[in-house]
This record gives sequence, C-alpha cells and structure tokens, in this order.
Amino acid sequence: MNRQVVATALAVLLFSTSLLFASPPLPKPDHIVIVIEENHAFSQIIDSPAAPYLNALARKGALLTNSFGVTHPSQPNYIALFAGSIDGVSRNHCPTSLTTPNLHSTLALVGRTFAGYAEDLPSTGSVDCVAGAYARKHNPWVNWQSSPINTVPAEDNRPFSDFPADFERLPTVSFVIPNQLNDMHDGKEPDRIQRGDQWLQTHLDRYVEWAQTHNSLLIITWDEDNGKSDNHIPTILVGPMVRPGRYGEPLDHYGLLRTITDMYGAKPVGLSRQALPLSTIWATPAVTP
Repeated sequence: MNRQVVATALAVLLFSTSLLFASPPLPKPDHIVIVIEENHAFSQIIDSPAAPYLNALARKGALLTNSFGVTHPSQPNYIALFAGSIDGVSRNHCPTSLTTPNLHSTLALVGRTFAGYAEDLPSTGSVDCVAGAYARKHNPWVNWQSSPINTVPAEDNRPFSDFPADFERLPTVSFVIPNQLNDMHDGKEPDRIQRGDQWLQTHLDRYVEWAQTHNSLLIITWDEDNGKSDNHIPTILVGPMVRPGRYGEPLDHYGLLRTITDMYGAKPVGLSRQALPLSTIWATPAVTP
C-alpha cells in the first residue's frame, strides 16, 4: 500500500472519529430571554427552600454548576455580558458612555434584533442614573445609546412594562432586568431571595411554558456572587433545545455571550472571541427552525 493510500485512509479515519465525538450543533432559538439577578452565590440559590421556582427551573432545564462572574462589583459584569469586556469600567459609575461592538450591534449585522427591558425604567430611552428602584448600573445597553458607532437606539431601551404579552413580538434576544427590590439586591435573607423567586414565577412562567412549543429559550444568571464564593453563581437554561441535567462545563459571562452570538452566526465581540460556547447541554438533534 503506497503512502497516498495510507494518508487518505488515515484522513478518512480521523474525520470519521471527529464526527463521532463532535458536539451537537448549536440550536437557533426563535427567541432568547435573559434575566440577570443580583449578588448571590450558587450555594445560596440552588437547593434553597427560599427559591422553589428557580430550583424547579433548574430541574426542568440545564443547571451550570461551574459558572462564574468575571469581576466585582455589578456594573462591569453587566457590561461584560453585553459587550464581551468590562470596557475599562471597574466600578459602579454613572453616567458611562461606551462605543465598542456589543450584542446589539453584532446581532444587527446578521439581521437579528435586540431589546432590553428594565423594570421601573422611567420611559423608553431614559438615561436616568436612578429612578425609584431602577438603577442604570444594571442596564448595560444604555451606555451605548449616545454612541456614534455600535449605537443602541433609544427605542430598544425599554421599560419592563413594554415586555410583550404576545411573545411572538419579542426581539431575537432580550434582556430582562428586575428592579433592585425584585432582583435579590435589596433586603435581608431569605426575604430577598423569596421575593426575586416569586417575581420570576409571576412574570416569566408563562413565557417558559410558551417557549417549550415555540423553539425559544430562557436564561437566568447572576451578575456576581455575594463576595464569599470566588464569584461562583448559578446559571440556568430552560427550553426545548436543552437537555435537562446538571453540567460541570466551565462558563462565565464571556462564554455565555459567545454561545448567544454563535447561535445566530454573529461575530463574537470583545473577550468572548477567546471563549468557548456551551456545547454539552443541547438536545440531539438540536432543535432548529
């Protein structure tokens, strides 16, 4: 047997082996809703009697047991999840103006849409730093609203009261930011966990049920931990494209952002270019349109 035949046979064998062990392709959800909660470690939420709804979702979907925030305090974590970098923001600071590529701008380049829904935002396009229990530090996209490039239009910075009852009207990707009374930020334990858990059930359970038959996905994560667990946070994904279970696959805000952009063939942004998308949690075959 000559060298060319041997080389061809070896190439076929290697290709076949790579197919055998390849991860399932990423799904392409019709809609993704991402909710960001505040300042709790994995051990404070998972298996806690104060969070029965969140733990029911964790059993129904994929629970990432090796998920981490990227820094402290809150604001740079939100910016990291939206733009793949803390972008020089190392503290809670308002106002902040940024120009770098972000989830909105990269989705737009492939014909996909984004909107952010923040509870108690005073009005569409508001740039207020604080308004009641709303805090701009938890609203990353507003920092690009006045940018000459990679702009987030004011109409995509919306109050949660605009979250559509008809879920078909949702953008491709949306962020939901509860106010500081409902995102587990304010109050004492375990009351603030219970209040946040009940808010999620009240406002998003109908979307969870609808998503199961409409190729859509809910992601719930935290900005950071309580400062006592090496930034170990829960991340839960629920939808028909997800295999239920607990997964030790490493994840941070950059990896979650990379997963979302790769789902739609969008160019990764910032440090998410160096991250790997989630690969072990998807149903086989992946559910796609």
